[in-house]
Amino acid sequence: MKPKQLKFLVGSVLIVLVLIYLGYAGFKSSMSYNQTVSEMLASKDAAFNRHIELEGDVVPGTIKRDGKIVIFDVNDKKDKQKIVTIRYEGKDPLPDTFRDNATAMAKGKLERSGVFVATSMTAKCASKYEKEKAAGVVVDKADLN
Repeated sequence: MKPKQLKFLVGSVLIVLVLIYLGYAGFKSSMSYNQTVSEMLASKDAAFNRHIELEGDVVPGTIKRDGKIVIFDVNDKKDKQKIVTIRYEGKDPLPDTFRDNATAMAKGKLERSGVFVATSMTAKCASKYEKEKAAGVVVDKADLN
């Protein structure tokens, strides 16, 4: 093999390896674990080092707004005693369906203090009205439109 061909081959292999590494690093950093409150609390220290999409029901009466920051508690669907405080610091406004007893999906990281810091939020609405009815909340028909 000629020296020019060898340089080209080494350069090509090096470029391919760098592209593979960048693809892997990007995939790893964008990966998040979808967990319930119980699952996240059970993972203990492993929960501090990864992106998590946390799912839980908003505990009634815990939503507090401080400017753009919203702090609230969520509990597990099955074990209502397991509660995590979420601090939403995202740039997007909260969805209209976000309120007491709604199922919240928060993406973020768990801090060592035990507070989950979310950068994006969604709220499920399919069973929202059933939960409110079970909790004794009267839903005004005008709110549905």
